[in-house]
Amino acid sequence: MPGENLSRDEAQERAALLSVDGYEVFLDLRSAIGESDQEPRTFRSVTTLRFRSAEPGATSFADLIAPSVTALSLNGKDLDPAEVFDGTRITLEDLAAENELVVDAQCAYSRTGEGMHRFVDPEDGEVYLYTQYEPADSRRVFANFEQPDLKAPFRFEVRTPEGWTAWSNGAGELADGVWKFAETKPISTYITAVVAGPYHYVTDSYSRTFDDGTTLDIPLGAMCRKGLAKHFDADDVFLVTKQGLDFFHDNFDYPYPFGKYDQAFVPEYNLGAMENPGLVTFREEFIFRGKVTQASYERRANVILHEMAHMWFGDLVTMRWWDDLWLKESFADFMGAFSMVEATRFTNGWITFANNRKAWAYRADQLPSTHPVTADIRDLEDAKLNFDGITYAKGASVLKQLVAYAGRDAFLEGARRYFKRHAYGNTRLGDLLSVLEETSGRDMATWSQAWLQTAGVNSLTPQVLLNAEGRITELSVIQEAAESHPELRPHRAAVGLYRRTPEGELTRYARAELDVEGPRTVVAELAGEEAPDLVLVNDDDLTYCKIRFDENSLDTLRAHLGDITDPLARALCWTALWNLTRDAVMPARDFIGLVLRFAGRESDIGVLQMLHTWADSALTFYAAPEWREEGGRALAEGALRELRIAEPGSQDQLTWARFFAAVASSDADLQLLQGLLEGTAKIDGLDVDQELRWSFLGPLAAHGLADERVLAAELVRDDTASGKRHQVRCLAARPSEAVKAQAWASVVESDSLSNALVGATIAGFAQASQRELTAPYAPRYFAAIERVWAERSIQIGMDVVRGLFPILQGDQETLDAADLWLDSHESAAPALRRLVLEARDDLARSLRAQVCDAAAAS
Repeated sequence: MPGENLSRDEAQERAALLSVDGYEVFLDLRSAIGESDQEPRTFRSVTTLRFRSAEPGATSFADLIAPSVTALSLNGKDLDPAEVFDGTRITLEDLAAENELVVDAQCAYSRTGEGMHRFVDPEDGEVYLYTQYEPADSRRVFANFEQPDLKAPFRFEVRTPEGWTAWSNGAGELADGVWKFAETKPISTYITAVVAGPYHYVTDSYSRTFDDGTTLDIPLGAMCRKGLAKHFDADDVFLVTKQGLDFFHDNFDYPYPFGKYDQAFVPEYNLGAMENPGLVTFREEFIFRGKVTQASYERRANVILHEMAHMWFGDLVTMRWWDDLWLKESFADFMGAFSMVEATRFTNGWITFANNRKAWAYRADQLPSTHPVTADIRDLEDAKLNFDGITYAKGASVLKQLVAYAGRDAFLEGARRYFKRHAYGNTRLGDLLSVLEETSGRDMATWSQAWLQTAGVNSLTPQVLLNAEGRITELSVIQEAAESHPELRPHRAAVGLYRRTPEGELTRYARAELDVEGPRTVVAELAGEEAPDLVLVNDDDLTYCKIRFDENSLDTLRAHLGDITDPLARALCWTALWNLTRDAVMPARDFIGLVLRFAGRESDIGVLQMLHTWADSALTFYAAPEWREEGGRALAEGALRELRIAEPGSQDQLTWARFFAAVASSDADLQLLQGLLEGTAKIDGLDVDQELRWSFLGPLAAHGLADERVLAAELVRDDTASGKRHQVRCLAARPSEAVKAQAWASVVESDSLSNALVGATIAGFAQASQRELTAPYAPRYFAAIERVWAERSIQIGMDVVRGLFPILQGDQETLDAADLWLDSHESAAPALRRLVLEARDDLARSLRAQVCDAAAAS
């Protein structure tokens, strides 16, 4: 990645000098099909860029990452590409007050999901293209000023192979073999987009008449590869889309500003989705090839609405620089859940948010790389890594707290004023705070300092004093912070009191909502109440904190967690218990025991799936090594028991089947999986579709019971892009020194695999049952990562550095090796050091948890 970085200082200097009037971009994509010996395979890109300079005679630069430039001219004067283009930047000297730059380049198709990604469908040989730019990869497709605050209108023209369709941000039409697209509103470079190929395309429309009598008509489209068309439930995608547009029009008082609304589900996508105005792109895994649970549909709806919220938060009004990435991502994450709960069938979305989304935030906020929601982003590598649990999930949690603090009406009115005041512009933190102060009357500067400009997560613990009659004399909330981030924040929180009923249910009988401030806050409203069996601080999940319990409450949960009737309260308790396990306060075997005892009674399928993930992680990383085999048997037995008693054909049955496959290890368990695959065994109601077949084949391959021949036969059965990814993962999972060597070489020593197959290989390489096989790769990892980071794209570099870190070794020797690398590579790229530091911290956490778990046996 040398030369590809851009610093904040450079961007600020360029923004002060330049303003952009518009782009005209012509792309000739006919080279995407047909045989080619050219490496890399390229396409022609011609950019005409009109811009002004505040200082005539000044020097600046344009961004372009391309194998070659054919011709260059500035203000009609031809420039020698060899003299002004270094592979990443075009030097622009002696600028005029008004300028025109024309760049004719050969740009490379991508196999890493960055820039113009080219995918060949193994099912039918068809080629599909799409672009993905955030934060700074549009420069791989056309010459530009690659920073969010140099917005401009764009006109795209795209020549494609005959029979293809192309889409971009604006509406398009085919004329003389070229797709010509309407000029966009002023937008940032990173949200421009092109999709092209023989996609399956479905249309619909949305219409809205406003109070003033005006009508807004929005053409809707949705597309996927032809091979997925039979699985594509576009009607449900359109349903959620229309519900979202209604919600945002009801609440934002600013009509959708970008004309049409296409949604493209594309292959080998690195992200969940991307908010390109008028042409949102999604990972195609949101088109379900087999039976999935309601949680999968909820997740897709949340992502659709998250990206739609970006049309206002991010696209209409954009952060000036990546420091304020939260101004779009935190808001979209919050509004995705908010709109989903209020406008769609997924009315329990806040449960998923509390149990799943916030768990991502809690982990990120306890890493040594934690940062304030408003971060210090020095350059593009920093920006790439800050698409993290803090920017998304903590930021969204903080906004949920803001709604409780300022009030829903004040929050939404602030958003409305923000859009109208800054439409098509760029903003910073203060621009939003000023409108929120106007609408709420609250001191936003103090709130921002506490919540947006400091890092770390507080813990809230109840302290209960009772009198002789068994009533509360005083209930306090104790707030604590980590030594590294000692900020104690103001929390708008609810405290709930729960007790068991004669019927055995654990229900809330009293609640108080209050401002928690400082190290100790007395909850005066609850004095005099009967003694509770459970005190739940942060009841209803109003604030962002780690919930702790007093001893009596913890004893209640150990015995009666499944009796809590409210699903949100139950989810909050599960999350709190998981945090205790990660913090080495609760032994991993105790957490696993709670899952085995109570998970079968969980009514929310998303929570159940999260419990399965946590239980597997507890066994793999946090359990004492000497107990893992026993714990694994217990989990497999429990999963099989629940699988057999689950309602036939239910989503619970499917969820337990997947979990059973994930933890199966005994001969009997593996024989059952094999029997279910071959049809010699049966569980009533369990439909072993293609996706479930691959779920069963994974553990069979990892335990040496599905060899290359078996996996090749399965690929013949499922000769699709998805099937190929599954096969590659299973092949790399086989327990063989030669297999591991081949997998390692294909990812670390070669760049021949696409991003999707790199990810599949990494997923198969590291198996918890194969620690001895992968142990020799720990020193090789530390020897290779700096070279990999320098030679590969940032996305692939991140995948390799994160995915191959030897955390499964789970020993002090590996921790020492990580420390040695960090100590001896102080000058390595900061983003690379951050990735290693985060993985090192996860390993140190697992070692502390193992000590805690081992102590439980003594």
